[in-house]
Parts: sequence; C-alpha cells; structure tokens
Amino acid sequence: MTVAVQGNTVKIHYTGTLDNGSVFDTSEGREPLEFTLGGGQVIAGFDEAVTGMAVGEKKSVKIPVDKAYGPRNEELVIAAPKEHVPADINPEVGQKLQMGGPNGEMVVVTVVEITDSHIMLDANPPLAGEDLNFDIELVTVA
Repeated sequence: MTVAVQGNTVKIHYTGTLDNGSVFDTSEGREPLEFTLGGGQVIAGFDEAVTGMAVGEKKSVKIPVDKAYGPRNEELVIAAPKEHVPADINPEVGQKLQMGGPNGEMVVVTVVEITDSHIMLDANPPLAGEDLNFDIELVTVA
C-alpha cells in the first residue's frame, strides 16, 4: 500500500466547504489537484491532512483558522483616496484589483466599500478567519 509522505508529489480530488455548508472550491469536473507534500504549495492543514493517506483513501477533515489562511487582520483593510485609482478603472464592490505591496510585490485586494472620496480595499485572503472543511480522496502518489 502506497502512503503519502513529505516530499511525495500527490494528486487529490477535494471539495472544500465552510461551516455553513457553502462550497468554496472543488476539483469536481476537473483534473485532480497536484502538489508536493511539504513544498509549501497548499495551506499547512491541507498538507498535514493528506500526509499518511493511502492511494484510494477518502477522508473528511476540518482545518482550523491557524492552519488555513489565519485570522482576519483589520490592518489589511485600507481606505485609498479615489484620486489614487487609475482613471481607466471604475471600481465596484466585490471587484478584485492588484496594487503594489510594501516590498514591491503585487497584492490582490478586494473592493469592499466605495464612498465619495475613498474606496475601501481589503488585502486579507478571502478565506481568512474561516475554519475550512475538506472531503479529500488521494488519487496518486509519486
């Protein structure tokens, strides 16, 4: 029996839900997700959940906030003056935008509110502050 260990490349099928039952992501209808265990490609709790699984095994896991995307950080919600928004962008609530981060990296932000003078931007990951539930099936180990 092949069991997944750190360093293995695995393929899994999964469905991720929130505690209210809403599905936030799934591999259903797509190719299985491929990643290397311990490679930092997925959240820590997901990596831990797949480690030790056997090919063909299915399981359900709950990944707490601290092993998922972490708690929400209100310091990552900022008010940007509208005049700082490029003229060719007409922001709408829910829209995803990119902006330069403090170290020159590109950061994805979500428009959460628009006032007469500012737009409120949230740089938290969309699933920050959430416990995540996954149904996982290990398809292959290499």
